[in-house]
Amino acid sequence: MSNADIITEFRDNDGRVGGNFEGAPMVLLHHRGRRSGEEYIAPTMYLADENDPAVIYVFASKGGAPTNPDWYRNLVAAGESVVEVGTETYKVTVGELTGDERNRIYAEQARRYPGFGEYEIRTAGIRTIPVLKLTRAS
Repeated sequence: MSNADIITEFRDNDGRVGGNFEGAPMVLLHHRGRRSGEEYIAPTMYLADENDPAVIYVFASKGGAPTNPDWYRNLVAAGESVVEVGTETYKVTVGELTGDERNRIYAEQARRYPGFGEYEIRTAGIRTIPVLKLTRAS
């Protein structure tokens, strides 16, 4: 299933998709290419913060590939974005987690979705999978 298919299914079903992502919390990340200036949308899973409903976390896993996804570099460079979660579309600020905080959040995602643990094994010694904190802008 292509990203375009996932995006269409997401929008047609109030933020829910089937296939490999059935039942998983999904977000559509809007981002602009740093060099091209083109606008893109990347569907990805997220983890909601347990204490702050304005915060979600996204994981630049790229399925365990040796390189980070383009959306990661674009979001970090911009420092802000627009996301679609469920039927809502809103602006967010973007921050990158590091150290113990990054490790704690990533471990929770891997506990809930073991594929993320596999991605971390595949990238060991190559890269640390980045975790971004997206906070709803007020």
